[in-house]
Amino acid sequence: MEVADKEEIVRRCTEMFEEIIGDITVPRNIRRSTGEVKDKLRNGDASLSVRVAAVISDLDELATNQNIPSHTRALVWNIVSQLETIAVED
Repeated sequence: MEVADKEEIVRRCTEMFEEIIGDITVPRNIRRSTGEVKDKLRNGDASLSVRVAAVISDLDELATNQNIPSHTRALVWNIVSQLETIAVED
């Protein structure tokens, strides 16, 4: 997978993170955690594969939160699926 493809996946995931953060039906703590995960993905000093692995771990934890709405949980799993394509390639 080329670097441009990986950056496109990160860009799409960032847009999905923004969708969650902007959704007022999502509890505030979930939106805050989503923002932290987004920042970790975009602004890390580590390699992309290391950042992706850390973000996937955080998203797994976030998806098991009892307060997360079902439509948001589905979006989180969609993000995880996208990010796993990067993690597998590296």
